[in-house]
Amino acid sequence: MSKYISNTDSEAKEYRGRFKFLYFCVMLASFTILTRLWYLQIIQGHELRDYSEKNRVKETKIDAPRGFFLDRNGEILVQNLPGFSVTISPQYSTKLEETAKAVSEVLNIPADSIIKSVKVSKYKNGPFRPVPIKENLDLTEVFKLKLIRMNHPGLNIQQNILRNYPLKENGAQLFGYVGEISKNQIQLLNTKFSDTQFEQGDIIGKSGLEEVWERKVHGEPGITFVEVDARGREATTDTPSFLGLKAYKAKPGNNLVLTIDKDIQIAAYQAMQRDDKIGPRIGSLVAIKNNGEILAWVNSPSFDPNEFSKGISNEIWEKLINDPFKPLRNKIIQDHYAPGSTFKPLIALAALQEKVITPSTIVFAPGFIKFGRRLYHDHSKQGHGNINVIQAIERSSNVFFYKMGISLGIDKMFQYASAFGIGNKTEINLFNEVPGLMPNSEWKKRQYGEEWQPGENLSNAIGQGFVLTTPLQMALAFNAIGTDGKLFKPFIVKKIMDHKENMISEYSPHLVRDISLPDENGFFIDKKNFKVVKEGMRLVVNGERGTARWYQIPGVEIAGKTGTAQVRSFSAEQIYDKCHERPIEERHHGWFVGFAPADYPEITVAVLAEHACAGSSGGAPIVKDVIKAYFEKYHPEKLKEKKKKT
Repeated sequence: MSKYISNTDSEAKEYRGRFKFLYFCVMLASFTILTRLWYLQIIQGHELRDYSEKNRVKETKIDAPRGFFLDRNGEILVQNLPGFSVTISPQYSTKLEETAKAVSEVLNIPADSIIKSVKVSKYKNGPFRPVPIKENLDLTEVFKLKLIRMNHPGLNIQQNILRNYPLKENGAQLFGYVGEISKNQIQLLNTKFSDTQFEQGDIIGKSGLEEVWERKVHGEPGITFVEVDARGREATTDTPSFLGLKAYKAKPGNNLVLTIDKDIQIAAYQAMQRDDKIGPRIGSLVAIKNNGEILAWVNSPSFDPNEFSKGISNEIWEKLINDPFKPLRNKIIQDHYAPGSTFKPLIALAALQEKVITPSTIVFAPGFIKFGRRLYHDHSKQGHGNINVIQAIERSSNVFFYKMGISLGIDKMFQYASAFGIGNKTEINLFNEVPGLMPNSEWKKRQYGEEWQPGENLSNAIGQGFVLTTPLQMALAFNAIGTDGKLFKPFIVKKIMDHKENMISEYSPHLVRDISLPDENGFFIDKKNFKVVKEGMRLVVNGERGTARWYQIPGVEIAGKTGTAQVRSFSAEQIYDKCHERPIEERHHGWFVGFAPADYPEITVAVLAEHACAGSSGGAPIVKDVIKAYFEKYHPEKLKEKKKKT
């Protein structure tokens, strides 16, 4: 036996303990492994099986269709259309750079931008949320993306819902537009509406009725599950297993039935685009029924809310926000203006009720009046001679109403104008309404620390000075004159219906007050005084010397008032210069507010035409077109009757 090999009993005994330790370690490891396998397969087997199966399942959120906006006759004003979008799911996108490059070539979006969007979303929202790359794909883009989809894990094309506004620019500020929810809005809305949870990627109303009625029209999203392969693509299987995961359908939002009349809305928009010497009007138009229902709502210039649904480009956005005439603003309630001579019927009512004058009182109205050391001019150099209140309204005599302002004083004028809502919000259910301003002596002292000056009564009596009002306020005030004192709260939504046409809510006219009846302080205006003022307003359109006599409708008498509101002060030498020869920003605004029939209105229309120089040419033809469209639709027999007689 070699000297290098030995096997003595003593040496074997020496290693026996080590072998036992080795056997123990092997047994312990085997026991641990077997115990772990037993735990995983027996104790957690069902749970882990579900987990592995769920890796084969992709959860997809189904957006709920937003509710439609319908007009008073059931005609569609705002609807939904099918659209397509492309997304990338970070969890499955194993070749993000290659995928981004391929998508970039189809959509003409920089690949770096796509990669950044996916990585940012993965960091903020986790790897499982699909990242939208582009909305509103055209069919060519959809076809090309489907061709490359098989070679790019995580790339998906989804059908979605696209908000559609068939009237485009017409009524855009009223209907509003939609867009993706922001982080701040998620927190705000989830706090405000505890029964609905908004999340990143949701489409919500951003302005107008879309924003105001968001909760009613938003709907409730659904969930669906599909089996996918290891690359995130939908698997082909005859027996999908969803492991108890419960899918549910999206619940469409509620439909709003508006007071708007689509035909009158279209007529109003076309009237504002009138092709005459002035051209398309800059400004606003609102038409109401005699119970406060809004029939038409037009702001000009406007914008196409469909651009926001598609995803507005930076170029279009910059153009909108830099437009000097502010197409995004809802001018009917967000901008206030000096009412000019449209304010005169309210002063006439005050003078009659306070017995400063009677219907037959004759007042001398020359071309100017001197008060203190200042001359106050009439719009006519020659003046109007001896006239009564009806003639003063018909001819729009400044001097007549200067004298009424001197006699009444600002606090009386404030009392009467405020009764018609001037200087107060109408409380229409829209955001960002401004109150305008009707001053009094207390207001000036509080605002400027100064006493009211007697000379200020003159300019404020003709709707200049501090007086500011909105087109909606003027429409409601004139409607109150036409209805002998009934001041209504304006409203736009008549009904809320679910997607199965079940009634949820219904809204009725709300009479704020009847000015012909005494209030708690005994203040009222006698109905006989309303009739006097209405006669003057009737002659504005139908009289021989009316300031809007060129815009009569055969068979239907309109009553109304023109108004010219200066945007800046002019010297005595400049005051009679031709307005249209001035730079546009120095031209007067033109008002016309009118209603028909003249004795008791069905419809009242207010138009403010910015920088149109005069109400007679800027606003009156627009009002005529809208009222004519209303009677052609609802009372064509009245127009035909007159035509037969003539």
